[in-house]
Amino acid sequence: MTTLDNLTTHLSQHSPATPPVTRGLTLPGHRLPHLPRPLDAFNAAPAGEARALLLRCLHSPRWSHRVAAHRPYPDLDALLAAADEAAYDLAPADIAKALAHEPLPTLPADTYAAAHMALDAQHAAYEARFGHVFVIYLGDIPPAETADRILEAIRSRSANDPDEERAIAADQLRRLARGRLGTFLKGSGPHSPAAPPLGATSPNAPAPGR
Repeated sequence: MTTLDNLTTHLSQHSPATPPVTRGLTLPGHRLPHLPRPLDAFNAAPAGEARALLLRCLHSPRWSHRVAAHRPYPDLDALLAAADEAAYDLAPADIAKALAHEPLPTLPADTYAAAHMALDAQHAAYEARFGHVFVIYLGDIPPAETADRILEAIRSRSANDPDEERAIAADQLRRLARGRLGTFLKGSGPHSPAAPPLGATSPNAPAPGR
């Protein structure tokens, strides 16, 4: 198992036992042993493991190398800020590579068939126009609203100029990467997401290879 994979096991094995009940004078408090956060494991992981995790958030070797190289991060906010900065600096070729590894947005399983047909048709037209898949970060949009939001967005963005849409897609990739990274390392700080973000495929979907 990798350093990151061992985190949950390490936490369970090192949780302090329940102290015995004492009578009489109150005993002085004892400091609990330091327990690693997900961010601690990320900071300490070998470079290859850290980059592999980052590539699941955004398939850009340049981005993953840059974010991994600036470890250790003092808190999750610092890591997310560095991830944003690195994403803003991606060249068109890097963005194209990342887009090539993104899956299509998927609708909730109980979405009516007409919506699936409409999305398939809209995406075929979108990809023919722009040459890449449609990507969207849905944040905390409720599942019941996912289908309408995706269809509304792809119809609206299909009318964009190619350069304008490329910039929008790049920003959506940045937001997806930030959301996925925050989900993987949630519990690292006070601003960690309370629930997994709705990304391109499912509430916790990383960017897979093809």
